[in-house]
Amino acid sequence: MKPTLQINPNDNVAVALRDLDAGELVSPEGPALSAPVSFKHKVALADIAKGEKVVMYGVSVGEALRSLKAGEPVAYEDLKQLTDKTVVRPANPVSPDMSGQLADFEGVTFDGYHRADGKVGTSNVWLIIPLVFCVNKKSSEIGDILIEQLGYAKRYKADLANFIDAYKNGGDVEAGEPVADFHLSGQEKVFKNVDGIKILTHDAGCGGTRADAKRFCDLLAGYIAHPNTAGATIISLGCQNAQIPMIKESLAEQAPELDKPIYFHEQQQLGSEKELVRQAVASTLKGLVRADKAVREPAPLSKLTLGLECGGSDGFSGITANPTMGLVSDMLVGAGGTSILGEFPELGGAEQDIVDRCVKEDLAHGFLKLMEDYRQKAEASGSGFDCNPSPGNIKDGLLTGAMKSAGAAQKGGRSPITDVLDYTGIAKEAGLNLLCTPGNDVESTTALVGSGANVVLFSTGLGTPTGNPLAPVIKISSNSNTAQRMRDVIDFDAGPVATEGVPLETKAKELLRLVVEVASGRHDTKSWASGQDDFIVWKHDVSL
Repeated sequence: MKPTLQINPNDNVAVALRDLDAGELVSPEGPALSAPVSFKHKVALADIAKGEKVVMYGVSVGEALRSLKAGEPVAYEDLKQLTDKTVVRPANPVSPDMSGQLADFEGVTFDGYHRADGKVGTSNVWLIIPLVFCVNKKSSEIGDILIEQLGYAKRYKADLANFIDAYKNGGDVEAGEPVADFHLSGQEKVFKNVDGIKILTHDAGCGGTRADAKRFCDLLAGYIAHPNTAGATIISLGCQNAQIPMIKESLAEQAPELDKPIYFHEQQQLGSEKELVRQAVASTLKGLVRADKAVREPAPLSKLTLGLECGGSDGFSGITANPTMGLVSDMLVGAGGTSILGEFPELGGAEQDIVDRCVKEDLAHGFLKLMEDYRQKAEASGSGFDCNPSPGNIKDGLLTGAMKSAGAAQKGGRSPITDVLDYTGIAKEAGLNLLCTPGNDVESTTALVGSGANVVLFSTGLGTPTGNPLAPVIKISSNSNTAQRMRDVIDFDAGPVATEGVPLETKAKELLRLVVEVASGRHDTKSWASGQDDFIVWKHDVSL
Protein backbone atom coordinates (compact mmCIF):
# COMPACT_ATOMS: atom_id res chain seq x y z
CA MET A 1 0.00 0.00 0.00
CA LYS A 2 1.23 3.51 -0.79
CA PRO A 3 2.26 5.55 2.25
CA THR A 4 0.40 8.70 1.13
CA LEU A 5 -2.15 9.90 -1.39
CA GLN A 6 -1.85 13.04 -3.51
CA ILE A 7 -5.50 13.68 -4.40
CA ASN A 8 -4.90 16.12 -7.28
CA PRO A 9 -1.72 16.54 -9.35
CA ASN A 10 -1.64 20.24 -8.37
CA ASP A 11 -1.75 19.55 -4.61
CA ASN A 12 1.26 20.49 -2.49
CA VAL A 13 0.19 18.33 0.47
CA ALA A 14 -0.69 14.62 0.66
CA VAL A 15 -2.74 12.44 3.04
CA ALA A 16 -1.11 9.70 5.13
CA LEU A 17 -2.74 6.33 4.38
CA ARG A 18 -1.32 4.82 7.59
CA ASP A 19 0.77 5.89 10.56
CA LEU A 20 4.17 6.86 9.12
CA ASP A 21 7.55 7.06 10.85
CA ALA A 22 10.18 9.74 10.48
CA GLY A 23 12.52 8.94 7.59
CA GLU A 24 9.93 7.08 5.50
CA LEU A 25 9.53 8.29 1.93
CA VAL A 26 6.29 10.10 1.17
CA SER A 27 6.45 8.51 -2.30
CA PRO A 28 9.05 6.52 -4.26
CA GLU A 29 10.45 9.85 -5.44
CA GLY A 30 10.53 11.32 -1.94
CA PRO A 31 10.72 13.44 0.08
CA ALA A 32 11.50 11.71 3.38
CA LEU A 33 9.39 12.52 6.43
CA SER A 34 11.06 14.80 8.94
CA ALA A 35 8.79 13.54 11.75
CA PRO A 36 6.07 10.92 12.28
CA VAL A 37 2.69 11.55 10.64
CA SER A 38 -0.54 10.04 11.95
CA PHE A 39 -3.02 8.13 9.80
CA LYS A 40 -5.22 10.57 7.77
CA HIS A 41 -3.07 13.62 8.52
CA LYS A 42 -1.20 15.79 6.02
CA VAL A 43 2.40 16.12 4.90
CA ALA A 44 4.01 18.75 2.66
CA LEU A 45 5.06 17.42 -0.75
CA ALA A 46 7.19 20.47 -1.56
CA ASP A 47 8.57 23.49 0.24
CA ILE A 48 5.73 25.89 1.11
CA ALA A 49 6.72 29.44 2.01
CA LYS A 50 5.02 31.43 4.76
CA GLY A 51 1.94 33.11 3.24
CA GLU A 52 1.80 30.64 0.32
CA LYS A 53 -1.36 28.73 -0.58
CA VAL A 54 -1.80 25.18 0.67
CA VAL A 55 -3.57 23.19 -2.06
CA MET A 56 -5.69 20.01 -1.84
CA TYR A 57 -8.26 18.68 -4.31
CA GLY A 58 -6.70 21.21 -6.71
CA VAL A 59 -8.06 24.20 -4.72
CA SER A 60 -6.77 26.47 -1.96
CA VAL A 61 -7.56 25.04 1.46
CA GLY A 62 -5.42 27.35 3.58
CA GLU A 63 -2.51 29.75 3.89
CA ALA A 64 0.75 28.68 5.52
CA LEU A 65 1.41 30.57 8.76
CA ARG A 66 5.06 29.48 8.69
CA SER A 67 7.45 28.03 6.13
CA LEU A 68 7.05 24.29 5.67
CA LYS A 69 9.73 22.00 4.27
CA ALA A 70 9.01 19.09 1.92
CA GLY A 71 8.37 15.99 4.04
CA GLU A 72 7.25 18.02 7.06
CA PRO A 73 3.92 17.22 8.77
CA VAL A 74 1.27 19.93 8.43
CA ALA A 75 -0.55 20.76 11.68
CA TYR A 76 -3.67 22.75 12.56
CA GLU A 77 -1.48 25.56 13.95
CA ASP A 78 0.37 25.85 10.61
CA LEU A 79 -2.63 27.04 8.57
CA LYS A 80 -5.33 29.66 8.42
CA GLN A 81 -8.45 29.74 6.25
CA LEU A 82 -7.93 30.82 2.64
CA THR A 83 -10.23 30.26 -0.32
CA ASP A 84 -10.06 31.18 -3.99
CA LYS A 85 -12.12 34.05 -5.42
CA THR A 86 -15.29 32.96 -7.23
CA VAL A 87 -16.26 34.28 -10.67
CA VAL A 88 -19.59 33.58 -12.44
CA ARG A 89 -18.91 32.55 -16.03
CA PRO A 90 -21.33 31.72 -18.87
CA ALA A 91 -23.18 28.51 -17.98
CA ASN A 92 -21.87 25.53 -19.89
CA PRO A 93 -21.72 22.48 -17.60
CA VAL A 94 -21.13 19.06 -19.12
CA SER A 95 -22.91 15.97 -17.79
CA PRO A 96 -20.58 13.07 -16.97
CA ASP A 97 -21.08 10.00 -19.13
CA MET A 98 -22.56 7.37 -16.82
CA SER A 99 -23.53 4.87 -19.52
CA GLY A 100 -20.74 2.46 -18.60
CA GLN A 101 -21.52 2.50 -14.89
CA LEU A 102 -25.27 2.21 -15.49
CA ALA A 103 -24.99 -0.77 -17.83
CA ASP A 104 -25.23 -3.10 -14.81
CA PHE A 105 -28.44 -1.37 -13.70
CA GLU A 106 -30.41 -1.47 -16.94
CA GLY A 107 -34.00 -2.39 -16.08
CA VAL A 108 -33.33 -2.36 -12.33
CA THR A 109 -36.29 -1.17 -10.24
CA PHE A 110 -37.05 -0.73 -6.57
CA ASP A 111 -40.29 -1.67 -4.80
CA GLY A 112 -41.91 1.49 -3.47
CA TYR A 113 -45.22 3.05 -2.50
CA HIS A 114 -46.76 4.87 -5.47
CA ARG A 115 -48.58 8.05 -4.47
CA ALA A 116 -51.38 9.93 -6.21
CA ASP A 117 -49.04 12.80 -7.18
CA GLY A 118 -46.74 10.46 -9.12
CA LYS A 119 -44.01 10.33 -6.47
CA VAL A 120 -42.84 7.04 -4.97
CA GLY A 121 -42.05 6.43 -1.32
CA THR A 122 -39.39 4.12 0.04
CA SER A 123 -41.36 3.70 3.28
CA ASN A 124 -44.96 4.07 4.44
CA VAL A 125 -44.86 5.95 7.73
CA TRP A 126 -47.54 7.55 9.90
CA LEU A 127 -46.41 10.83 11.47
CA ILE A 128 -47.54 12.29 14.80
CA ILE A 129 -46.57 15.97 14.78
CA PRO A 130 -46.70 18.43 17.68
CA LEU A 131 -47.18 21.96 16.28
CA VAL A 132 -45.36 23.42 19.28
CA PHE A 133 -42.94 22.07 21.87
CA CYS A 134 -45.59 22.50 24.63
CA VAL A 135 -47.44 19.44 23.32
CA ASN A 136 -44.38 17.23 22.81
CA LYS A 137 -45.28 15.19 25.88
CA LYS A 138 -48.90 14.55 24.87
CA SER A 139 -47.83 13.76 21.29
CA SER A 140 -45.34 11.24 22.67
CA GLU A 141 -47.99 9.68 24.90
CA ILE A 142 -50.31 9.31 21.90
CA GLY A 143 -47.51 7.84 19.84
CA ASP A 144 -46.37 5.48 22.59
CA ILE A 145 -49.87 4.02 22.99
CA LEU A 146 -49.98 3.19 19.29
CA ILE A 147 -46.36 2.15 18.89
CA GLU A 148 -46.39 -0.23 21.83
CA GLN A 149 -49.67 -1.97 21.07
CA LEU A 150 -49.47 -2.06 17.27
CA GLY A 151 -46.08 -3.74 17.15
CA TYR A 152 -43.70 -0.85 16.34
CA ALA A 153 -41.73 -0.66 19.59
CA LYS A 154 -37.98 -1.08 19.14
CA ARG A 155 -35.93 -0.82 22.29
CA TYR A 156 -32.99 -2.51 23.96
CA LYS A 157 -33.89 -4.95 26.70
CA ALA A 158 -31.62 -6.73 29.11
CA ASP A 159 -32.04 -9.66 31.49
CA LEU A 160 -31.12 -8.37 34.96
CA ALA A 161 -32.37 -11.46 36.81
CA ASN A 162 -28.88 -12.79 37.60
CA PHE A 163 -27.75 -9.45 39.00
CA ILE A 164 -30.90 -9.01 41.12
CA ASP A 165 -30.65 -12.55 42.50
CA ALA A 166 -26.95 -12.19 43.32
CA TYR A 167 -27.44 -8.79 44.95
CA LYS A 168 -30.34 -10.00 47.12
CA ASN A 169 -28.32 -13.00 48.27
CA GLY A 170 -25.18 -11.06 49.14
CA GLY A 171 -23.14 -12.05 46.11
CA ASP A 172 -20.14 -10.10 44.83
CA VAL A 173 -22.03 -8.24 42.07
CA GLU A 174 -19.12 -5.88 41.40
CA ALA A 175 -16.82 -8.72 40.32
CA GLY A 176 -18.87 -10.19 37.48
CA GLU A 177 -20.89 -9.21 34.42
CA PRO A 178 -24.48 -8.81 35.70
CA VAL A 179 -26.30 -8.46 32.38
CA ALA A 180 -26.82 -11.69 30.46
CA ASP A 181 -27.98 -10.26 27.14
CA PHE A 182 -28.75 -6.97 25.39
CA HIS A 183 -31.12 -7.25 22.46
CA LEU A 184 -33.61 -5.20 20.44
CA SER A 185 -37.13 -6.32 21.24
CA GLY A 186 -40.29 -6.03 19.19
CA GLN A 187 -43.51 -7.78 18.27
CA GLU A 188 -45.49 -8.55 15.13
CA LYS A 189 -47.02 -5.51 13.43
CA VAL A 190 -50.81 -5.21 13.23
CA PHE A 191 -50.65 -3.10 10.05
CA LYS A 192 -48.36 -5.09 7.75
CA ASN A 193 -47.96 -2.33 5.13
CA VAL A 194 -47.29 0.53 7.55
CA ASP A 195 -43.56 0.68 8.19
CA GLY A 196 -43.67 2.80 11.30
CA ILE A 197 -45.38 5.37 13.52
CA LYS A 198 -43.02 8.26 14.16
CA ILE A 199 -43.25 11.25 16.50
CA LEU A 200 -41.57 14.48 15.37
CA THR A 201 -40.72 16.03 18.74
CA HIS A 202 -38.86 19.36 18.54
CA ASP A 203 -38.27 22.73 20.26
CA ALA A 204 -39.99 24.94 17.67
CA GLY A 205 -43.44 26.44 17.01
CA CYS A 206 -43.35 29.43 19.36
CA GLY A 207 -41.03 31.94 21.03
CA GLY A 208 -39.22 32.87 17.83
CA THR A 209 -40.01 35.17 14.93
CA ARG A 210 -43.06 34.85 12.71
CA ALA A 211 -40.70 34.10 9.82
CA ASP A 212 -39.28 31.12 11.72
CA ALA A 213 -42.82 29.91 12.44
CA LYS A 214 -43.61 30.08 8.71
CA ARG A 215 -40.42 28.18 7.81
CA PHE A 216 -41.28 25.59 10.47
CA CYS A 217 -44.74 25.06 8.98
CA ASP A 218 -43.20 24.80 5.50
CA LEU A 219 -40.81 22.13 6.80
CA LEU A 220 -43.64 20.16 8.40
CA ALA A 221 -45.66 20.45 5.18
CA GLY A 222 -42.70 18.92 3.34
CA TYR A 223 -42.78 15.98 5.73
CA ILE A 224 -46.54 15.52 5.46
CA ALA A 225 -46.58 15.75 1.64
CA HIS A 226 -43.48 13.51 1.40
CA PRO A 227 -43.95 10.26 -0.57
CA ASN A 228 -42.74 8.27 2.44
CA THR A 229 -45.65 9.59 4.54
CA ALA A 230 -48.89 7.60 4.77
CA GLY A 231 -50.72 10.22 6.81
CA ALA A 232 -50.37 12.47 9.84
CA THR A 233 -51.90 13.33 13.19
CA ILE A 234 -51.15 16.95 14.14
CA ILE A 235 -51.38 18.10 17.76
CA SER A 236 -51.75 21.83 18.50
CA LEU A 237 -51.87 23.66 21.81
CA GLY A 238 -53.77 26.60 20.32
CA CYS A 239 -51.98 29.82 21.28
CA GLN A 240 -48.58 29.25 19.62
CA ASN A 241 -47.04 31.09 16.65
CA ALA A 242 -47.32 28.06 14.36
CA GLN A 243 -51.08 27.95 13.92
CA ILE A 244 -53.14 25.22 12.24
CA PRO A 245 -54.20 27.59 9.40
CA MET A 246 -50.50 28.28 8.72
CA ILE A 247 -49.63 24.64 8.18
CA LYS A 248 -52.76 24.17 6.07
CA GLU A 249 -51.58 27.11 3.95
CA SER A 250 -48.11 25.57 3.60
CA LEU A 251 -49.68 22.28 2.51
CA ALA A 252 -51.86 24.06 -0.04
CA GLU A 253 -48.76 25.78 -1.47
CA GLN A 254 -46.66 22.62 -1.67
CA ALA A 255 -49.24 19.96 -2.47
CA PRO A 256 -52.63 21.45 -3.46
CA GLU A 257 -54.01 18.04 -4.47
CA LEU A 258 -52.72 16.11 -1.48
CA ASP A 259 -54.67 12.88 -0.98
CA LYS A 260 -53.71 11.59 2.48
CA PRO A 261 -55.54 11.30 5.79
CA ILE A 262 -54.53 14.26 7.99
CA TYR A 263 -56.09 14.89 11.41
CA PHE A 264 -55.82 18.09 13.48
CA HIS A 265 -56.44 18.18 17.25
CA GLU A 266 -56.16 21.31 19.44
CA GLN A 267 -55.72 20.89 23.19
CA GLN A 268 -57.08 24.28 24.28
CA GLN A 269 -60.29 23.65 22.35
CA LEU A 270 -60.80 20.17 23.77
CA GLY A 271 -59.80 21.18 27.30
CA SER A 272 -59.25 17.73 28.75
CA GLU A 273 -55.91 16.04 28.13
CA LYS A 274 -57.70 12.72 28.32
CA GLU A 275 -60.08 13.79 25.54
CA LEU A 276 -57.15 15.00 23.41
CA VAL A 277 -55.43 11.63 23.70
CA ARG A 278 -58.66 9.72 23.11
CA GLN A 279 -59.60 11.61 19.95
CA ALA A 280 -56.06 11.57 18.55
CA VAL A 281 -55.69 7.81 19.05
CA ALA A 282 -59.12 7.15 17.54
CA SER A 283 -58.49 9.26 14.41
CA THR A 284 -55.03 7.80 13.93
CA LEU A 285 -56.38 4.26 14.03
CA LYS A 286 -58.82 5.17 11.26
CA GLY A 287 -55.99 6.62 9.21
CA LEU A 288 -53.81 3.55 9.74
CA VAL A 289 -56.53 1.32 8.34
CA ARG A 290 -56.45 3.38 5.15
CA ALA A 291 -52.64 3.56 5.13
CA ASP A 292 -52.37 -0.22 5.37
CA LYS A 293 -53.99 -0.57 1.95
CA ALA A 294 -50.83 0.70 0.25
CA VAL A 295 -48.52 -1.96 -1.18
CA ARG A 296 -45.04 -1.87 -2.65
CA GLU A 297 -44.82 -1.99 -6.45
CA PRO A 298 -41.87 -1.74 -8.86
CA ALA A 299 -40.65 1.77 -9.69
CA PRO A 300 -37.76 3.01 -11.88
CA LEU A 301 -34.60 4.44 -10.32
CA SER A 302 -35.69 7.85 -11.62
CA LYS A 303 -38.22 7.95 -8.75
CA LEU A 304 -35.43 8.00 -6.16
CA THR A 305 -34.31 11.26 -4.55
CA LEU A 306 -31.05 10.99 -2.61
CA GLY A 307 -30.11 13.31 0.23
CA LEU A 308 -26.32 13.71 0.45
CA GLU A 309 -25.00 14.29 3.98
CA CYS A 310 -21.84 13.91 6.05
CA GLY A 311 -21.12 14.04 9.76
CA GLY A 312 -18.23 13.16 12.04
CA SER A 313 -15.92 13.58 9.04
CA ASP A 314 -12.26 12.60 9.06
CA GLY A 315 -9.20 12.87 6.85
CA PHE A 316 -10.46 10.03 4.64
CA SER A 317 -14.02 11.29 4.10
CA GLY A 318 -13.10 13.33 1.04
CA ILE A 319 -11.14 10.55 -0.63
CA THR A 320 -13.29 7.46 0.01
CA ALA A 321 -16.88 7.84 1.30
CA ASN A 322 -17.75 11.22 -0.24
CA PRO A 323 -16.45 10.43 -3.76
CA THR A 324 -18.27 7.07 -3.60
CA MET A 325 -21.49 8.89 -2.76
CA GLY A 326 -20.77 11.43 -5.49
CA LEU A 327 -20.46 8.72 -8.11
CA VAL A 328 -23.70 7.09 -6.91
CA SER A 329 -25.37 10.49 -7.21
CA ASP A 330 -24.04 10.88 -10.76
CA MET A 331 -25.28 7.40 -11.65
CA LEU A 332 -28.74 8.12 -10.27
CA VAL A 333 -28.90 11.48 -12.07
CA GLY A 334 -27.82 9.67 -15.25
CA ALA A 335 -30.81 7.36 -14.74
CA GLY A 336 -33.17 10.34 -14.48
CA GLY A 337 -33.22 10.60 -10.69
CA THR A 338 -32.60 13.44 -8.25
CA SER A 339 -29.99 14.27 -5.61
CA ILE A 340 -29.93 17.04 -3.00
CA LEU A 341 -26.68 18.46 -1.58
CA GLY A 342 -26.89 20.75 1.46
CA GLU A 343 -24.58 21.94 4.26
CA PHE A 344 -23.70 25.35 2.78
CA PRO A 345 -21.06 26.15 5.45
CA GLU A 346 -19.22 23.08 4.19
CA LEU A 347 -19.16 24.38 0.62
CA GLY A 348 -17.11 27.47 1.51
CA GLY A 349 -14.01 27.17 -0.67
CA ALA A 350 -15.68 24.96 -3.28
CA GLU A 351 -17.82 27.79 -4.71
CA GLN A 352 -16.05 28.09 -8.07
CA ASP A 353 -16.56 24.45 -8.96
CA ILE A 354 -20.22 24.65 -7.92
CA VAL A 355 -20.84 27.89 -9.84
CA ASP A 356 -19.26 26.40 -12.97
CA ARG A 357 -21.68 23.47 -12.80
CA CYS A 358 -24.91 25.50 -12.59
CA VAL A 359 -27.04 25.05 -15.72
CA LYS A 360 -28.11 28.72 -15.64
CA GLU A 361 -26.25 31.83 -14.53
CA ASP A 362 -29.13 32.93 -12.31
CA LEU A 363 -28.70 29.70 -10.32
CA ALA A 364 -25.02 30.53 -9.82
CA HIS A 365 -25.89 34.03 -8.60
CA GLY A 366 -28.64 32.63 -6.38
CA PHE A 367 -26.23 30.16 -4.80
CA LEU A 368 -23.63 32.86 -4.12
CA LYS A 369 -26.30 35.15 -2.64
CA LEU A 370 -27.45 32.43 -0.22
CA MET A 371 -23.83 31.70 0.69
CA GLU A 372 -23.00 35.37 1.31
CA ASP A 373 -26.15 35.99 3.36
CA TYR A 374 -25.37 32.93 5.47
CA ARG A 375 -21.71 33.93 5.83
CA GLN A 376 -22.64 37.45 7.00
CA LYS A 377 -25.13 36.11 9.53
CA ALA A 378 -22.51 33.69 10.90
CA GLU A 379 -19.90 36.46 11.17
CA ALA A 380 -22.40 38.82 12.83
CA SER A 381 -22.86 36.20 15.54
CA GLY A 382 -19.10 36.14 16.18
CA SER A 383 -18.39 33.01 14.14
CA GLY A 384 -17.85 32.18 10.46
CA PHE A 385 -17.46 29.38 7.94
CA ASP A 386 -13.79 29.07 8.96
CA CYS A 387 -15.03 27.79 12.35
CA ASN A 388 -16.82 24.84 10.74
CA PRO A 389 -14.34 22.02 11.53
CA SER A 390 -15.25 20.47 14.87
CA PRO A 391 -12.57 19.39 17.39
CA GLY A 392 -13.11 15.82 16.17
CA ASN A 393 -12.62 16.87 12.55
CA ILE A 394 -9.36 18.66 13.38
CA LYS A 395 -8.05 15.78 15.49
CA ASP A 396 -8.58 13.47 12.53
CA GLY A 397 -6.85 15.61 9.92
CA LEU A 398 -9.33 18.24 8.66
CA LEU A 399 -7.33 21.35 9.48
CA THR A 400 -9.34 24.22 7.96
CA GLY A 401 -12.91 24.90 6.93
CA ALA A 402 -11.84 25.04 3.29
CA MET A 403 -10.07 21.66 3.55
CA LYS A 404 -13.21 20.14 5.04
CA SER A 405 -15.37 21.80 2.37
CA ALA A 406 -13.23 20.60 -0.53
CA GLY A 407 -13.75 17.03 0.66
CA ALA A 408 -17.40 17.51 1.61
CA ALA A 409 -18.24 18.85 -1.86
CA GLN A 410 -17.20 15.49 -3.32
CA LYS A 411 -20.61 14.15 -2.19
CA GLY A 412 -22.21 16.07 -5.06
CA GLY A 413 -20.30 14.22 -7.79
CA ARG A 414 -19.79 15.95 -11.14
CA SER A 415 -23.36 16.34 -12.43
CA PRO A 416 -24.66 19.76 -13.50
CA ILE A 417 -26.66 21.66 -10.86
CA THR A 418 -30.27 21.97 -11.99
CA ASP A 419 -31.72 24.00 -9.10
CA VAL A 420 -30.73 26.00 -6.01
CA LEU A 421 -33.17 25.94 -3.09
CA ASP A 422 -33.44 27.93 0.10
CA TYR A 423 -34.26 26.08 3.34
CA THR A 424 -37.60 24.16 3.11
CA GLY A 425 -37.67 24.46 -0.70
CA ILE A 426 -38.94 21.32 -2.44
CA ALA A 427 -36.76 19.57 -5.04
CA LYS A 428 -38.80 19.57 -8.26
CA GLU A 429 -36.06 19.45 -10.89
CA ALA A 430 -34.46 16.10 -11.70
CA GLY A 431 -30.67 16.19 -11.39
CA LEU A 432 -28.45 17.66 -8.67
CA ASN A 433 -30.15 20.25 -6.44
CA LEU A 434 -28.44 22.50 -3.88
CA LEU A 435 -30.30 23.15 -0.63
CA CYS A 436 -29.29 25.82 1.89
CA THR A 437 -28.92 24.01 5.21
CA PRO A 438 -26.57 24.27 8.18
CA GLY A 439 -23.58 21.99 8.53
CA ASN A 440 -25.13 20.48 11.66
CA ASP A 441 -25.74 16.81 10.84
CA VAL A 442 -29.26 16.43 12.16
CA GLU A 443 -30.53 19.88 11.14
CA SER A 444 -29.27 19.25 7.62
CA THR A 445 -30.59 15.68 7.36
CA THR A 446 -33.96 16.90 8.66
CA ALA A 447 -34.01 19.55 5.92
CA LEU A 448 -32.94 17.17 3.13
CA VAL A 449 -35.85 14.86 3.89
CA GLY A 450 -38.27 17.78 4.18
CA SER A 451 -37.21 18.85 0.68
CA GLY A 452 -38.02 15.44 -0.76
CA ALA A 453 -35.13 13.01 -0.18
CA ASN A 454 -36.61 9.52 0.14
CA VAL A 455 -33.21 7.93 0.92
CA VAL A 456 -30.24 9.65 2.60
CA LEU A 457 -26.60 8.73 2.01
CA PHE A 458 -24.59 9.81 5.05
CA SER A 459 -20.79 9.59 5.17
CA THR A 460 -18.89 9.51 8.44
CA GLY A 461 -15.29 8.97 9.44
CA LEU A 462 -15.58 9.07 13.20
CA GLY A 463 -18.98 7.35 13.36
CA THR A 464 -22.41 8.70 14.28
CA PRO A 465 -25.79 7.03 14.95
CA THR A 466 -27.81 9.80 13.20
CA GLY A 467 -31.05 8.69 11.58
CA ASN A 468 -34.33 10.19 10.44
CA PRO A 469 -37.94 9.32 11.34
CA LEU A 470 -39.19 9.34 7.74
CA ALA A 471 -36.41 8.38 5.29
CA PRO A 472 -33.84 5.59 5.69
CA VAL A 473 -30.30 6.89 6.33
CA ILE A 474 -27.48 4.74 4.94
CA LYS A 475 -24.34 5.32 7.01
CA ILE A 476 -21.13 5.07 4.96
CA SER A 477 -17.80 4.81 6.77
CA SER A 478 -14.78 6.48 5.22
CA ASN A 479 -12.42 3.96 6.82
CA SER A 480 -12.58 0.29 7.72
CA ASN A 481 -11.52 0.85 11.34
CA THR A 482 -14.70 2.76 12.12
CA ALA A 483 -16.81 0.34 10.09
CA GLN A 484 -15.54 -2.59 12.16
CA ARG A 485 -15.56 -0.81 15.52
CA MET A 486 -19.08 0.63 15.11
CA ARG A 487 -20.85 -2.18 13.30
CA ASP A 488 -24.20 -1.37 14.89
CA VAL A 489 -24.31 2.10 13.26
CA ILE A 490 -22.37 1.68 9.98
CA ASP A 491 -24.11 0.23 6.91
CA PHE A 492 -21.34 0.42 4.29
CA ASP A 493 -17.53 0.52 4.32
CA ALA A 494 -15.86 2.75 1.72
CA GLY A 495 -12.42 2.48 3.35
CA PRO A 496 -11.02 -0.11 0.90
CA VAL A 497 -10.97 2.59 -1.82
CA ALA A 498 -7.91 4.07 -0.08
CA THR A 499 -6.36 1.19 1.85
CA GLU A 500 -6.89 -1.74 -0.53
CA GLY A 501 -6.98 -0.02 -3.91
CA VAL A 502 -10.59 -1.07 -4.62
CA PRO A 503 -11.82 0.99 -7.61
CA LEU A 504 -14.23 3.80 -6.75
CA GLU A 505 -16.61 2.54 -9.43
CA THR A 506 -16.77 -0.89 -7.79
CA LYS A 507 -17.73 0.56 -4.40
CA ALA A 508 -20.24 2.95 -5.99
CA LYS A 509 -22.02 0.08 -7.73
CA GLU A 510 -22.12 -1.84 -4.43
CA LEU A 511 -23.59 1.20 -2.71
CA LEU A 512 -26.24 1.77 -5.39
CA ARG A 513 -27.31 -1.87 -5.06
CA LEU A 514 -27.65 -1.32 -1.31
CA VAL A 515 -29.76 1.80 -1.99
CA VAL A 516 -32.12 -0.32 -4.12
CA GLU A 517 -32.45 -2.92 -1.35
CA VAL A 518 -33.10 -0.27 1.31
CA ALA A 519 -35.57 1.63 -0.90
CA SER A 520 -37.44 -1.63 -1.51
CA GLY A 521 -37.82 -2.38 2.20
CA ARG A 522 -35.74 -5.53 1.90
CA HIS A 523 -32.87 -4.20 4.01
CA ASP A 524 -33.15 -2.07 7.16
CA THR A 525 -30.48 0.53 7.80
CA LYS A 526 -28.86 0.36 11.23
CA SER A 527 -30.42 3.66 12.33
CA TRP A 528 -33.88 2.56 11.17
CA ALA A 529 -33.61 -0.80 12.93
CA SER A 530 -32.61 0.86 16.21
CA GLY A 531 -35.28 3.58 15.99
CA GLN A 532 -32.82 6.47 15.74
CA ASP A 533 -35.38 9.13 14.75
CA ASP A 534 -33.50 12.44 14.81
CA PHE A 535 -35.41 15.61 13.91
CA ILE A 536 -34.07 19.13 14.56
CA VAL A 537 -35.52 22.33 13.09
CA TRP A 538 -33.10 25.04 11.94
CA LYS A 539 -33.94 28.38 13.56
CA HIS A 540 -32.77 31.19 11.29
CA ASP A 541 -33.69 34.02 13.60
CA VAL A 542 -33.61 34.91 17.29
CA SER A 543 -35.87 33.81 20.12
CA LEU A 544 -38.21 36.52 21.38
